Amino acid sequence: MNTNSRQSLLALKGKATRTSTGELTILATGLPELLSPSLVPLPFQVLDQSLRFHNRHIDLLTNRKSVDTLRLRSHIIKYIRDFLHARDFLEFQTPILAENAGGAVARPFVTGFEGTAGRPLAMRIAPELWLKRLVVGGVDKVFELGPSFRNEGIDQTHNPEFTTCEFYSAYASLPDLIRLTEELISGAAAHCQSLITTKLDSLAPIPPSEFSPPFQQLEFIPSLESALKFPLPDLESPGALESLISLLEENGHAADKSSTLPKLLDDLAAEYIEPLSLTSPIFITHHPVCMSPLSKSFICPKTNQHVSARTELFIDGMELANMYEEENSPFAQREKFIQQATRHRDPSLRLEVPVPPAEEGDEVLIDESYVHALESGLPPTGGWGCGVERLVMLFAGTRRISDCLSFGNVRNVVGVSSLGRGDRGGDGKVGEERE
Repeated sequence: MNTNSRQSLLALKGKATRTSTGELTILATGLPELLSPSLVPLPFQVLDQSLRFHNRHIDLLTNRKSVDTLRLRSHIIKYIRDFLHARDFLEFQTPILAENAGGAVARPFVTGFEGTAGRPLAMRIAPELWLKRLVVGGVDKVFELGPSFRNEGIDQTHNPEFTTCEFYSAYASLPDLIRLTEELISGAAAHCQSLITTKLDSLAPIPPSEFSPPFQQLEFIPSLESALKFPLPDLESPGALESLISLLEENGHAADKSSTLPKLLDDLAAEYIEPLSLTSPIFITHHPVCMSPLSKSFICPKTNQHVSARTELFIDGMELANMYEEENSPFAQREKFIQQATRHRDPSLRLEVPVPPAEEGDEVLIDESYVHALESGLPPTGGWGCGVERLVMLFAGTRRISDCLSFGNVRNVVGVSSLGRGDRGGDGKVGEERE
């Protein structure tokens, strides 16, 4: 028997019966047995944000929305798996520790292992390159749902440890990926709304009409040129970064002169294009090729710029999914790796391309094992990735990624491990105690 909302747990043996007034009760045949003592009185609710995660178990017991958000996360993960299994995808696991962290541009966590003779290992920042090796090996539809790690900052939408879903489908084009994404998002929205109506009623309702396909599509360069009121320079030219900074300054826009070209373009998109998703979902398509080193590319007939066969889905100002047609030429991929490497000279970055030395004439290294895999033949392939916590944030109606993690962000987790028995905050209470 559970009394007083998960405080002391008691067991009582007896026979079910009714009182003289018809109330259901138990005719006890022995004394109650204490199964689990509760030594700390539960508060009415956890009021302090920091203490919510330092005492996450109490937060879940007292704040219905907190536990419903995590329950919704579990349902969303199951929905994604069921969605992909129903379309003949197979789930595989790929390495988390490897010599290089590939598949994205980010700073990884670096560690070591005695069995590798002191060579450093990196925790993966994405499973992409491993999953594409499986497609080369004949697994035409593959996905992975699991953790990735990026040694970068913490904010409302980023945490160094997070969960991703990536899938790769042989012979899938960009329109195929867009269609699948619309099906998954609209289906997940309907599924979550059903759960909110029947089980998770502390969460705000989801208006199904907001996620009805088709979603709007905006091309990156034409949309940015329209917002900036001037045409972009040739983004493939050696002086593209300097030219773009000059144009921005001439037209009254701020520009970070220490930025790389991909980073500057990404910042401009964040300021001028991504906010358009605050009213309805949008796909931002055909990014400049310098922003997408693993994607196929082509010359855009509208702008005559070299662009990628890529799109990102944004909803409510937040990136939800990234997808593109994979570069499958080993020659083109090696060249893109080299171009990417020359833009990143920070020696602390361990990318899919090891950072080239700063001294001119030194050898530029690339991920030869992946290029070698492409030499065995990667069929035309569509790749897709989504941050699971972002999806939970969207459908749970929360603005903080920490709400969608069982024990909050890394700072919260470190705070829990450093708490002593008496460190419960101020006067020893967590919010307002029950009477």
